[in-house]
Amino acid sequence: MTFSILAHDPETGAIGGAAATGSLCVGGWVLRGDLAAGMSASQGAAPSTFWGEDVLHCMRDGSDASRAVGFVTARDQGREHRQLSALDMTGGTAAFTGSENKDVKGSIEFTGGIASGNMLKGNDVLPALVDGFVRSDLAFGDRLLASLLAARDAGGDYRGLLSAALLVLHSDRPPLTLRIDHHSDDPVGALKQLHQKATTGDYAKLARQVPVSTDRERVLD
Repeated sequence: MTFSILAHDPETGAIGGAAATGSLCVGGWVLRGDLAAGMSASQGAAPSTFWGEDVLHCMRDGSDASRAVGFVTARDQGREHRQLSALDMTGGTAAFTGSENKDVKGSIEFTGGIASGNMLKGNDVLPALVDGFVRSDLAFGDRLLASLLAARDAGGDYRGLLSAALLVLHSDRPPLTLRIDHHSDDPVGALKQLHQKATTGDYAKLARQVPVSTDRERVLD
């Protein structure tokens, strides 16, 4: 019931993900990230409430994306109703798609990223999700949004779309986590507008003053 993309930006070191679905609150359900581990997207017909965090925990402990996804999914008896994708901090990717998810479903790996989806309107949606990202020359967050827009225009979720989300993490910048939890018209378009407001003007100036993990004055016990 969801399509998502996870990617690594080699130019800035940022990692990020974007997702949209025909249900509510996709950002809270699907996307997870940790600069010590990578990114995950946990979705599907009966999405797990713990897969996203568990796969990050495995990668934080040293597993690559492939090993982490295999370990997490193999232990869950409900896995055939679920879908999981992961991106590690080297740009490695992996995914699992349970057989009970409705077609069109699957994943596409590309250099430094992975796109996944289920309940898609057609076979063109996942390729559009990838092409929208890799063919863009915009900044990283805008490229993730371009990916969602391309997938939406290719048909998206066959029920239509109700929510969309973006998560971008960078060691030298505050986390950017934006969510449109319900929008009956165009949640992806609304997310793009929110992103523009959040990355320009007074809000962006304020965000640049927020302490981040690499601050030299940060003291840890």
